[in-house]
Amino acid sequence: MRNERDLDRIDRAILFHLQQDGRLTNVELARRVGLTPPPCLRRVKRLEEAGIITGYRARVDPAAAGLGLEVMVSIEVSVSDLKTLEGLEAAIGGYEEVVEFRRMFGTPDYYLRVLVADYAAYEAFQFEKLIGIPGVARVISQPTMKKIKVRD
Repeated sequence: MRNERDLDRIDRAILFHLQQDGRLTNVELARRVGLTPPPCLRRVKRLEEAGIITGYRARVDPAAAGLGLEVMVSIEVSVSDLKTLEGLEAAIGGYEEVVEFRRMFGTPDYYLRVLVADYAAYEAFQFEKLIGIPGVARVISQPTMKKIKVRD
């Protein structure tokens, strides 16, 4: 199995059901995709070994965990030397508040998804952590009003 084109209907069904509930037993998963348990387990193992299934995790409601404010942050940088950019990425990537971090083509240079308790916590994060990183030229923050669709 090399890529997505090598996936058949049953592989895609396995992926769909595991994305909906990663705690499904092999017996239940096999029932849902129309296989017996042994071949279903072999397919799951093959998908894992191929790197298509990269792991299993619990989904946590951020608000219930005390992280009720989500902020989408765009960052523009003022430098292009590799060492400074690597330092910036290491610093931002290490912050617990940053749950998603992407380098973009074009402008802005980076997008972050930040989860914090409230506006005061975000202000502290921005001024104590983001603003002081060498190379950061501009930070634009957009708090999330409402999530319409989320796919993990």
